[in-house]
Amino acid sequence: MSDIPGDLKFLKSHEWVRVEGDGKVTVGISDHAQGLLGDLVYVELPNPGDQVEAGTACAVVESVKAASDVYAPLSGTVLEVNTALADKPEIINEDAYGEGWLYTLQADAPEQADELLGPQEYADLLESDEH
Repeated sequence: MSDIPGDLKFLKSHEWVRVEGDGKVTVGISDHAQGLLGDLVYVELPNPGDQVEAGTACAVVESVKAASDVYAPLSGTVLEVNTALADKPEIINEDAYGEGWLYTLQADAPEQADELLGPQEYADLLESDEH
């Protein structure tokens, strides 16, 4: 299993959040999720300025196997999207926790991140899914 960065929070649906400060967060999908999907061929991202609601689908990642919704971990306003993914969605496969980020968000309630899974809880979830 890949190393899970200690500064991230997770949804059970395999999205991750990195709290950047001042209510800004970066969002992506976990290394586990990209591994399940396989080689990504297309990414549909929200637009800067879009309002997203925690728990609702706001992006799509497509692989040769399947398309999968990406859920907003927190409610807020999209600040920036990773435009490099339009031409190279495989960046997510190569670096899910780094260059493969999806978008940044100005969170309406940054404290919502405290309710998400920590790295160890997420690792435990993945382990329990394998049994």
